[in-house]
Amino acid sequence: MTTPASSPPAPVRPAEGYAGDVTPQQAWDWVQSGQAVLVDVRTDAEREWVGFVPGAVPLAWKQWPGMALNPAFDAGVQAAAQGRKVLLLCRSGVRSIAAARRATELGLEAYNILEGFEGDADADRHRGKKGGWRFHGLPWQQG
Repeated sequence: MTTPASSPPAPVRPAEGYAGDVTPQQAWDWVQSGQAVLVDVRTDAEREWVGFVPGAVPLAWKQWPGMALNPAFDAGVQAAAQGRKVLLLCRSGVRSIAAARRATELGLEAYNILEGFEGDADADRHRGKKGGWRFHGLPWQQG
């Protein structure tokens, strides 16, 4: 898969309780430059069945099937940061907000990736057609 050309950096959108919201392209630019680490907070099942970003740290915020908070999240996100910004990615940009807030409470510079991996559902309740990491043509794999 080819990587899209970098675009001018989008401004970070202010947020409450964490460093801010960034577009998928801004997140990818930061990852490529080494400024940030991407942490995929979706469940193992989501990453397995829907796809994942190569090189992202897989660290569920909540665990399937009960969607209980992952007790290993705090230690995992701290280990992943290694002095870099932390970019949190989920399906649609909701769980990643909660994860960004928690990472901030732990002393990290944490950002939510807008639109998530799959984006919002369309009128037919299908994802992947209205925004999201995949929609924007950023690197991902399945299986």
